[in-house]
Amino acid sequence: MLFPRIAIMLAAIAAALSAFAQEQPVVLRTSTVIDGTGHVLHDPTIVVQNAKIVGIGQEAPAGARVYDLRRWTVLPGWVDTHVHITWHFNAEGRAETRGETPQQSAYAAAGNAWATLMSGFTTVQSLGAPDDKPLREATAASQLPGPRILTALRPISDGKLTPDQLRAWVDEQKKNGADVIKIFASRSIREGGGQTLTDEQLAAACGEAKAQGLRSVVHAYKTAIRSAVLAGCTTIEHGTFATDDDLKLMAERGTWFDPQVRLVIQNYLDHKQNYLGIGNYTEEGFKQMQEALPLNADLFRRALKTPGLKIIFGTDAVAGAHGHNAEEFIYRVKDAGEPPMHTMTAATSLAAESLGLGDRIGRIAPGYDADIIALDGSPLDDITAVRRVVFVMKGGKVMKNEVPGR
Repeated sequence: MLFPRIAIMLAAIAAALSAFAQEQPVVLRTSTVIDGTGHVLHDPTIVVQNAKIVGIGQEAPAGARVYDLRRWTVLPGWVDTHVHITWHFNAEGRAETRGETPQQSAYAAAGNAWATLMSGFTTVQSLGAPDDKPLREATAASQLPGPRILTALRPISDGKLTPDQLRAWVDEQKKNGADVIKIFASRSIREGGGQTLTDEQLAAACGEAKAQGLRSVVHAYKTAIRSAVLAGCTTIEHGTFATDDDLKLMAERGTWFDPQVRLVIQNYLDHKQNYLGIGNYTEEGFKQMQEALPLNADLFRRALKTPGLKIIFGTDAVAGAHGHNAEEFIYRVKDAGEPPMHTMTAATSLAAESLGLGDRIGRIAPGYDADIIALDGSPLDDITAVRRVVFVMKGGKVMKNEVPGR
């Protein structure tokens, strides 16, 4: 397989990473900790051993490796619930793999994973492509440095499939190792966003996902939003053109909502020449995206005012955006008025809960995986601090360290 071969070529990296996988305790001395649940802890000592947080506030065990993070703000590793981790620009600068060897594509995907991890994201959900699977397995085995990856593998996008065929599709993805089912219930925003699956089709796909113990996330605009919520689907992605009644229905049904304010569209606009002419990336499509920006900001403001609505953090990061995921925090705060603590919680405990990992990641608390980052500055005072990640620990391994230790 491709990624194991890449892993062999990167054996030096794997060896370096394994040096951090020590059973000796690691101690993080801190002054300010955003715990992932909306609280700030002051001056706790965090003790890590065997990939877990084993204590907070206790004295450092003898022989522990100590990192002094008291000048920085400490928080759980961020979770991005919507990326496309293997998307990249080829040697000609185009957002496609035409003309590439499999090795070139693999190296690009590995680079995306590295950039994402170094920017503070220790878990991502990729929605999705078959190439996600070997990358997921390589990062999980520490053969390549990258975030924890959940993937949908092959999304459902064919509106001609019968309900029985959709159920069979879901079963096949489960068999192939998918972590989640991705469903396109609407056309792209570049094509107007009209509904593409019927209520019956959505009920079949989301119902079968639930029966198989899988979550279902739905790309939905306009009427497809209400249809997907009523079908019992887990999460609405994007949601542009949602009405206030749609938002209230999501809140009433406990549906997770993953809207994007600006990053993904701004990335497309900034890299227009890399995309233009590929598929539905047309001049009209770029016009549609430009016109959606104020709609997205308005949608997000209305979502914040909807009582009980569970808003999570997802960027839809594609080629050009990997490693820049945190810019969406800034857009959410500055363009849509989200309180900084709210956006931090959306990308930690809430995002983890939406992925079914709420008991493992997204919090600074005993028993949780030691996914911990540190920022130069506080995002509660200056949201641009999210650009200044100085320390990254994933599963107890220090992956980035611009902080002296002893």
